[in-house]
Amino acid sequence: MAKTTVETEIPISVKLKQLFELQLIDSEIDKIKVLKGELPMIVSDLEDEISGLTIRQNKLLAGVSDLEKEIGNFKTSAKTSEDTIKKYEKQLDGVKNNREYDALTKEINMQRLEIQLLDKRKKDVDEQIKIKKQNLDGLKDRLKSKQAEMEEKKAELEKIIEKTDKEENTLKNKSDKGRKKIESRLLHAYDTIRKRYRNGLAVVTVKRNACGGCFNQIPPQVQLEIGLNKKIIACEHCGRVLVDELILSVED
Repeated sequence: MAKTTVETEIPISVKLKQLFELQLIDSEIDKIKVLKGELPMIVSDLEDEISGLTIRQNKLLAGVSDLEKEIGNFKTSAKTSEDTIKKYEKQLDGVKNNREYDALTKEINMQRLEIQLLDKRKKDVDEQIKIKKQNLDGLKDRLKSKQAEMEEKKAELEKIIEKTDKEENTLKNKSDKGRKKIESRLLHAYDTIRKRYRNGLAVVTVKRNACGGCFNQIPPQVQLEIGLNKKIIACEHCGRVLVDELILSVED
């Protein structure tokens, strides 16, 4: 006579315990991710800011360089005008008539006016260079400060990663093992609820007569049913699975 295999149904109380244990493990993983997640964002933002400041610094340096070249051109032009004046002044000694004298005098005056204009433009450009260098000094100080801050945050992040990687991997292994114990339908519901909330809480205890997730009051009759661990009860406000605070004491 053939033997009949009888499948043992897992009690609801055990299913609730398994779900809550998984929630506790996943919440610890979430905490580590939050801790890691903030610092990489800060480091990334600092890197972007430093990149922007560096580009701005290079533009200012290029601007100062162009203006200094312009100053050099002014000096060259002024020297050319001075040489031209000297040449015309020598020619004045050999003029034969007033027409030649007036023509040379006019050229000399034009060159002197050119020198005055060049000097004025040079002063304007000198002022621009001064302003750009002041901006550059401020920018260098800010860049130095941001680079120091970034190095500090990077070092802090490396320490956290070094400290938490092992712990996170251990928790992930526990989570994987815990998930294998839970039937697919419940697991799917658990994951769906977790994705719905930023804090990732899908299974919560009743605390002070309220849901541990949304903090809405739970009616006494519902609390009684939760304490019996006879069925899976969800909060009518947020949909999270509600468990009794003593659920972990349930025997598997």
